[in-house]
Amino acid sequence: HRRHGLSAAPPLAYYPRSSSSSASFKGCCCCLFLLSSFLLLLVLAVFLIIFLAVKPEKPQFDLQQVGVQYMGISTSNPSSLDGTGTAVSPSPTTASLSLTIHLLFTAVNPNKVGIKYGESRFTVMYRGIPLGKASVPGFYQEAHSTRNVEATIAVDRANLMQADAADLIRDASLSDRVQLRVLGDVGAKIRVLDFDSPGVQVSVDCAIVISPRKQSITDKQCGFDGLSV
Repeated sequence: HRRHGLSAAPPLAYYPRSSSSSASFKGCCCCLFLLSSFLLLLVLAVFLIIFLAVKPEKPQFDLQQVGVQYMGISTSNPSSLDGTGTAVSPSPTTASLSLTIHLLFTAVNPNKVGIKYGESRFTVMYRGIPLGKASVPGFYQEAHSTRNVEATIAVDRANLMQADAADLIRDASLSDRVQLRVLGDVGAKIRVLDFDSPGVQVSVDCAIVISPRKQSITDKQCGFDGLSV
C-alpha cells in the first residue's frame, strides 16, 4: 500500500578526501614559509644590530713605496749621420719599454673586527697605454692591525707606436723623467661573527715619476678613492 505524507530521504553528500588533503598541505606550506621568513628577519635584525654596534670603517690601502729594479728603452730606428758627420736620431717608428718595479702597499684595518681581502690586481700605464699587470692573493687581516702587501710588475719589451714612442724617448732623454700610473681595485669584506658584509671597493690611483738615468723614483702622488693622501 502506498503511504501518504512520507517522502524519500535525500541522498548523502560525498566529498572527496583529496580536497581536504590539499588544503592541509597548503596550510603547512604557508606555516613553513612564515616561519622561515620570521627566522630570516630575526637573523638579519641581529646582524644589523651587531653591525651598527661595531660601526665598521672603510679599510685604508695605500702605496707606500715603489722601487725600480730595472728600466730599459729600445727603439727600432738607429741613429744616422748627416752631411757634417753629426749624429741624427730620427723619430722612431716604434719603441719598446722593459720595466721591473716593486710595489709595497700598506693595508690598515681600523675596525674592531677582521677584514677579508679578495685577490687584487694592479696595472701600470704610460699615457693611457697598459704596460703590465700584477696580482696580490687574497688574505685576512686582524682587527686594529697594519699589514704590508708586496707586488712586482714586470714589463718585457712592451711596444709603443710612433707618437707614444717619440714621447717616451723625449721624456727619457731630455727630461729624464718618465711618468707612469699605477691603477688597482682592492675588494674587501668586513667579517662579523663569521658573516661577511657586502663588498667594499677600495681604489688605488698613483702617479709615479721614474728617472731612467738614476733608475729610481723621483716623485709619487697617490689617491685613495679619489681623495689625495
